[in-house]
Amino acid sequence: MATPAGLSPASPPAIPGAAAVAACAAMAVSYVAVLYAPTVVLRLPPPTSLRAFLHRRFACAAVASTASALATAALLRVWSLGDFADMLAVFGVRKDHLLQAVVIPLLLTSLVYAGSFVNRLWLLASSWARDGDEVGVSCAQRLVLWIQAAVDDVMVWRNYVVAPFTEELVFRACMIPLLLCGGFKMSTIIFLSPVFFSLAHLNHLFELQQQGCNFMRSLLIVGVQLGYTVIFGWYAAFLFIRTGVASVAFLAGSICFFWLLFPATSPELYNTRLDRCRCWHGFCNWK
Repeated sequence: MATPAGLSPASPPAIPGAAAVAACAAMAVSYVAVLYAPTVVLRLPPPTSLRAFLHRRFACAAVASTASALATAALLRVWSLGDFADMLAVFGVRKDHLLQAVVIPLLLTSLVYAGSFVNRLWLLASSWARDGDEVGVSCAQRLVLWIQAAVDDVMVWRNYVVAPFTEELVFRACMIPLLLCGGFKMSTIIFLSPVFFSLAHLNHLFELQQQGCNFMRSLLIVGVQLGYTVIFGWYAAFLFIRTGVASVAFLAGSICFFWLLFPATSPELYNTRLDRCRCWHGFCNWK
């Protein structure tokens, strides 16, 4: 039987490829659609403040993420593994090689931002030179105040906690195992999975127009956002499967990033049970 385009002929897929793609598309749509459920479906009154609005969206994102995780578990029948740790490993949450899995990709990704980091250090050093001996105390006080303000800022929770966690769970931890077990090649998954994530941001076009932004400007803003999410999504999917002075730092960081990209994500660093699997956890070969 002929292998569909983009599918790997190495082993039979655990689920049909079309079912994997359909499930990913449904997750992307539901992740966005559920955000509008309180007002459209439940007929709740509009939130009276930004905090109330975001709290409602946090709850919606939690519902969508939980539903996606349960759907993935059902499609892949992960409960048949028996061991809870093995079930979590399907979603990329595991205890073996945890230090390497956290530290190495984090350091690798930070190389891209080496220029910004050095630039900020340079500005801080210049501030020390201007302010003299009291800068240590003032910096410490400003740091404490900044942390207190950040903890109380609902946008900080939205941008750095809720959105990253739920989006990574749905668009990486759920979708990539489905596509892997659907028989798709790694290269296909790396370039395909971020498309679902980007399409889930098309609702921003509607929201911008509701805020009075004209169509062409809204299209430009959303287009740039989609382009960025696709490019970064390629890298994030790759990591999941494989698991002046400032200018010089930008260049050096970028060179080091691409130089270390493949060595630092070698599956041998993160798994002792490779067995020629297509991904680090090899779930499709466990059965």
